[in-house]
This record gives sequence, structure tokens and C-alpha cells, in this order.
Amino acid sequence: MSAHPRVRRTQADRSAATREALVTAARRLFAAHGFADVSTDAIAAEAGLTRGALYHQFADKVALFDAVVDAVEADIAGRLAREAAAAGVSDPVEGMRQAVRVWLEICVEPEIHRIALIDGPSVLGWARWREVCQRHVFGLVEAVLTQGMEMGRIRVQPARALAHVFMGASDEAALYVAEAADRAQARAEMTQILGQLIDGVAT
Repeated sequence: MSAHPRVRRTQADRSAATREALVTAARRLFAAHGFADVSTDAIAAEAGLTRGALYHQFADKVALFDAVVDAVEADIAGRLAREAAAAGVSDPVEGMRQAVRVWLEICVEPEIHRIALIDGPSVLGWARWREVCQRHVFGLVEAVLTQGMEMGRIRVQPARALAHVFMGASDEAALYVAEAADRAQARAEMTQILGQLIDGVAT
């Protein structure tokens, strides 16, 4: 008899693993082909599961896509925070500049460009897409702005309204870079322009 008896997975564990496999598979396919050109059969096959297993976890393809967008947005926020920490940035204004540089580098990645910026608002609708963003990247931006105001590094003003302005500008900048023929030039242009927006609110 083994000294280390196998731990039996609970139904909740199995369900969570199935859900994660589906989200991971769908994320790869949606990034490569776009929402419209990916079938639920293809997602199930990519995950090594049945179509029935997919519909047991998600009501439809849109519900699965919603979970994928949530995962992508969470990863974006995590990457921005980790890069700032790795760079040793403690000043909120410099943190915003660092976030702009990182964002304009990673926005060309297929899953960010296609899933978060292109298909996200069109498939989920603007209100739901923004709700997902607010849980992750938007919340991070608002927190940095609030911290900057508390530290006297950013002029005091409504932080949520200002966060919307920066988010809108950053998303448009990302689309401009990702769809440019010369991405390096587009990135340099937008880094300068977004830097001027940051200068405009800094003290």
C-alpha cells in the first residue's frame, strides 16, 4: 500500500479544472482567429473536452468569451503592476509613464489587441466590457491617480473622471500602435503624446 494515498479531487475541483481548460483553449483560439471565426466545437476540441462539457460550464460562446476577456484584463493589470515593481517605481507620476511604455509594448500581442481591444467591446457591448475593465486595469489606473493626488504629485480633481480620460486615450493609443504600418514610429509618437497628458495633470 502506498505511503502517500492519492487525494481524490472533489467535484468542485474537477469543475474548476474544466472551466480553466476551456478558458485557456478559447483564449488561444480567439486571439488567433477572432470571436466570430471560432466555434464552440473547435474550443472543446482544443481543450480536449466535449461540447457538452463546455455548455455545462458556460451558457453560450459569449459567456465563455466574457470569462476570457476577464482573464486577459486581469493579466494586463498584473503585468503593469509587476513591471512597475520590477523597475522600482514608487512615484505615481513615474508609475504612469512606466505603465504607458509597457502598455504600448504589449498592446500588439494578439490576445490583447484582438480580445481586449477589438472583440471585447463589440461582442460584450460597451457597458459590460467597461465593467470588466473597471475590475482590473481601470481600477489600477484610478488607484494610481488617487495615490498621486494624496501625495501631492497630481493636481486634485475627480479621480474616476480622470481615469476614464486616461483609459480612453490609452486604448486609442494602443489601437493606433497595433494597427500602424510602422509600429516603432507609432509607439514613439503615442509615448510622447500620452506623456504630455501626464505632464498636464502632474504638479
